[in-house]
Formats: sequence, structure tokens, C-alpha cells
Amino acid sequence: MSNAGLTIFDGAVLRSIDLNLPELEHGVTGAQLLEISESKVSESLSGLSLPQHIKEAAISRVSAGDDVSFRRAEFNREQATEKLGVFVSAVADALTDTPVVVSILDGSTLKLILEDEDDFAMLAENLFTDLDEEDKGKLPKSQIRKALSLMGAEMGVPPLSDFPIIDDIIKKHNADGDEKLGQAQFAELLQPILQEIAHVLHEKPITIVQNVEIFNGSKLRKILADEKTLKCLVEKTVLEESKWKDNQGRADLIKNLMIENGKELGLPPLSSENESVALLYETIQSQLTKRDKETSDASTEEEFMDALKDILGRFAELLESTPVYSATTL
Repeated sequence: MSNAGLTIFDGAVLRSIDLNLPELEHGVTGAQLLEISESKVSESLSGLSLPQHIKEAAISRVSAGDDVSFRRAEFNREQATEKLGVFVSAVADALTDTPVVVSILDGSTLKLILEDEDDFAMLAENLFTDLDEEDKGKLPKSQIRKALSLMGAEMGVPPLSDFPIIDDIIKKHNADGDEKLGQAQFAELLQPILQEIAHVLHEKPITIVQNVEIFNGSKLRKILADEKTLKCLVEKTVLEESKWKDNQGRADLIKNLMIENGKELGLPPLSSENESVALLYETIQSQLTKRDKETSDASTEEEFMDALKDILGRFAELLESTPVYSATTL
């Protein structure tokens, strides 16, 4: 599944992974099997290296919590195939609960920017202006490195930690010195560097894990299926029993509950900076108001819970059809 240049691995692709193992003449150790398992999973996920917490969860399940003994054990082909299936299922389950969002950088984004002279000119101008904090009209060549960092994965430039060849490209173009450059000269130096980065990425794309949280309604549906957890969340917000009967304020009570317990419910944070989120909450508020007008003045706890479940169910449907992606600080 993809969105705006992002690829989302939610475990679905692993459900149909080929579990055939290479021919084994003398069986395989647990340590070797883990290497094979990680390799197969990574290959299915466009070369993505598994995040450490997901890998540890998969190893714990396949080894029944005894990693050391498992790595030393010997398995025949049939046993190894079974263990491989357990490992893959564990990773798929983890990705279903917490999908991983990545950018696959293959140079195409940079190529599009470079092919349009106006787009590139505007990009170079904006980068120069952002870096020229003292408004001197000159920047040292070494600021090219910072310009690449400012562009980031969103514009197709991988971080130096994942793409150390950037260092070689910068040195090749003599872009690490203190010589001062004007805006036009800065753009002239930046262009071939970006062209070379695009070429290298085209030959060998890399996958970058993004710090993006996905809200697609899956967590909300789990909460709705757990009556006890949902009731606890309600009791945290609606403390006085008399409030159940305050039908006029029921819409506000439900909205406040959703905002105050948003993280536990799996709801996107209400932010004025995210128009799609604001629109979702406006839609839900409209449905709450409409529901209140259509119901009687009296409201029991049971009726309140029914109203809450109905609204949260609609929110889950909206998120499922239109997932929300939010930057996070993982």
C-alpha cells in the first residue's frame, strides 16, 4: 500500500510469502535459520531491514523465549520450514499492529526536480535563502551538505547515515571547502551533485524508514470489540453518573472523550495544522449533533455507550477509507 511517495508495510505481503527453503544436506542450525528467515522477509519488504523490536518479537516467538538454545539447536528441513512459517507470521502480525512506513529512494524524485528548470531554480533559491541566515548573499561551498540534509527523503535525498557515498560525491565536486558562492553559483554546484545522487540511487535504490504514524482505524476497532477497555476509558472522562442524563451535552462529552483518550483509542491528534484530521473531527461532530437532535432528552448509561460505539465505529470507517499519516518522534 502506498501514499504520496510512502510505502506502507502492514504485513499483508508476508501472508503469501514462499516458505520453501533451499536444499539442506545436513539440516540447519537455529542461528542459520534466523538468518534465512530475516533474508526472506527483507526480500519481500523491498530490502527493508526489520526494525529491532519487530525482529526481537519474531525471534522470541519462534524460539519460545529461549533464544540461546534455539540458535544452537539443529533442525531438519520439515522442522526448519515450520519454524520459518512461525517467524514470518510473527513479523506479519507485528506489522499489522504497527505498520512500518518507508520511502524507497530510486532517484526518480530527484530526476523530476532536475528535469524542470523552474522547479530546480526555485528549490535552489529556497535552499540558499534558508541557509543564508545572515542575509549576506554568499555561502561557503560546505553548505551544500546542509542543503542536501534540508532536502531530505521527501525530496529524494537519503540521510548521510544511510547513504555514505554522499561524502564521496561532495568531495568529487569540491563542495566541501570554504570558498564563498553566490546564489547562481550555489545552484550550479548543487545541480551536478543531485544528478549524481539520482544516478547512484537509480542503479541501487535504498529504503528509508520514515517517522510516520498511521491511523487507519485498526486500533479503534480492537477497542470497540473490547467492552471492558472501552468502559474504563469512558469512566476516566465521564465521572459523574448525572452526566449520562445530560443529553444536551452528550455530543461534547463524546468529543472530549475522543480528544482526551485519542492515543489509547488510536485516533489521530486533533491539530489545526492537519486539515484532513480537522475535517474528520468536523464530520464526526456533525454526526454527533445530528444524532442528539434525533434522540429523546433522557439518556441512560447504556444509551450513551451505544451512541459512543456508533460514533467511534463511523470514525473507524472514515479512517479505514482515508488513513491519516502523522509525523512522530519515534
